[in-house]
Amino acid sequence: MEVKVECQKRAEGSKPNALRREGLIPATLYGHQGAESVALTVPAKAAETLLKQADINHTPIEVNIPDLPWNGKVLLREVQTHPWKPILYHLSFFSVATQDTIQISLPVNLVGTAVGVKQGGIVEHVMTELQVECAPDNIPETIDVDISNLDVGASLHVHEIVLPAGATAMDDPQRPVVNVLGAPTMAAEPSEEQKPTSLLSEGI
Repeated sequence: MEVKVECQKRAEGSKPNALRREGLIPATLYGHQGAESVALTVPAKAAETLLKQADINHTPIEVNIPDLPWNGKVLLREVQTHPWKPILYHLSFFSVATQDTIQISLPVNLVGTAVGVKQGGIVEHVMTELQVECAPDNIPETIDVDISNLDVGASLHVHEIVLPAGATAMDDPQRPVVNVLGAPTMAAEPSEEQKPTSLLSEGI
């Protein structure tokens, strides 16, 4: 599903609190023209919908700015909210349309049932996200990891993961992504000879 949002250029001198009272969330776009940034606003309802659809540093977002000669894909870099109230303060976007490559965190999706699980083992999903570098127009939705051949005691590390074409892992190559652990053993009940003798039963 393609995620889209329409923004407007923020009027110079406008106050953030006043904008929020008008139902507009202040936002900033970075990276579309070098070090230059542009101040924007997003309708509050559109911003709330966006946060349900997009994850920080993960989901490509198509931004449309009718009053600027620029439209393109961005990542949501930062979301500022009230410390404990459900109040949205500010959004920060970073353009990826003009970048040759970008670094992005992608969810790790385990595929298949490990052989070790059929032997009574337990899958330990160590890394739920993987940092990768890829082209901004070729961002995978997930990193699928086939675990079906893993026995009890086996692990898959970052350098062993088969990545989509054009993607390069940026995490430590030796870091385990998934382990198959042996089933926990239940402590045996002590025998009658091993059970401590009650002092009361001895009349003391």
